Amino acid sequence: MANFSKPTAPRFSVDVYQNEFLPEGGRDVSAIVTVTSTGGGTSGGHAGHAGAAGVVIMVDCSGSMDYPATKMRGAREATAAAVDTLRDGTHFALVAGTHVAKEVYPGNGGLAVADARTRAEAKEALRRLSAGGGTAIGTWLRLADRLLSSAELTIRHGILLTDGRNEHESPEELRAALDACAGRFTCDARGVGTDWEVKEVTGIASALLGTADIVADPAGLAADFTAMMEHAMGKGVADVALRLWTPVGVEILFVKQVAPAVEDLSGRRTEAGPRAGDYPTGSWGDESRDYHVSVRVPQAAVGQEMLAARVSLIAPDPAGGDPRPLSQGLVRAVWTDDLAMSTSINPQVAHYTGQAELADVIQQGLDARKSGDRDGATAKLGRAVQLAAASGNADTAKLLSKVVDVVDAATGTVRLKAKVAEADEMTLETRSTKTVRVKR
Repeated sequence: MANFSKPTAPRFSVDVYQNEFLPEGGRDVSAIVTVTSTGGGTSGGHAGHAGAAGVVIMVDCSGSMDYPATKMRGAREATAAAVDTLRDGTHFALVAGTHVAKEVYPGNGGLAVADARTRAEAKEALRRLSAGGGTAIGTWLRLADRLLSSAELTIRHGILLTDGRNEHESPEELRAALDACAGRFTCDARGVGTDWEVKEVTGIASALLGTADIVADPAGLAADFTAMMEHAMGKGVADVALRLWTPVGVEILFVKQVAPAVEDLSGRRTEAGPRAGDYPTGSWGDESRDYHVSVRVPQAAVGQEMLAARVSLIAPDPAGGDPRPLSQGLVRAVWTDDLAMSTSINPQVAHYTGQAELADVIQQGLDARKSGDRDGATAKLGRAVQLAAASGNADTAKLLSKVVDVVDAATGTVRLKAKVAEADEMTLETRSTKTVRVKR
């Protein structure tokens, strides 16, 4: 059993990387905002103790989990490993998911508190899990939300495992459940085997600000669940928002997370006062993430400068008052007639623009391949190989090499493989948004 000390709330810093110089008539300003939290997680910081944490593990128990039987066995063992990783004092529950959601433990409409006794009881309850029934993931998520709402918690987290498609509810029903749960808890989603739908699983993780991945071999579930739970146990502050304030006349083009994975946050803005809006980032421990902010400023004459945007990190006040600022950075615009200064592309901006394109062309290439458009697939996946090589994204390059034969990575010259293992294609699609950090 992992024996974590209780995490403390981390301290945040914001660093802005940009080329602030614009030519005469220039209007578009891009910046990479690096947010780093330190002194939280399990390292023992000094920012004040975090509140209680709660985790609900949702295990697919539909009939397909028995084909092969190693999936159900792997799911039980993985969930037991995750239970063992729970820090003492963490609130938790286990849910069996089929075409309905059923409480497995503690089974009283609430959450148990982790200690030696409740962990043992939960693992005993897991032994009674069996496969049978359909799949309606929205019902699992709604039950997890009810359970997590039954206690006063600061950190609210879900872990969801599925092996199949969400066939017993409509896409609209799942979307409604995700909308209802968004902002209430974060959720990591995993697909085991190769019979599930990548866009469903990644869509769940995206909506609930968690991670998504494939575990093609059920034997790998225990290690993956343990790592997920360790990560969840390291969170020290929840519901952190990236607040963007812009002066009059400035238009926001987009706000994206670009590391550790690409996630467009533009459509998730909630208004936060005059000319300010909040973009959700979820829960934080000891970690660093990068965001790409792009704005359009009014035209100005050479020699003028302005504040294009102010980026702040905002967290809820534990006492229930107004949200508290954690740190901030400034995005500037300066007009110049120096061509060298105004045409220089900031290395961080260039890197992450390429990483976002890499994620897009992988998805486009795989979609083209599935539809039988071999020329389109070759062109898009060739561009992906080129971008992965240029940015040093070795993990994505390796995944691409299982789908295409690389003739020349530098030029993006590739040939589609005649035969591709389904697990390899699904792994590439699931992990296509994962990025590498820019070398400082």
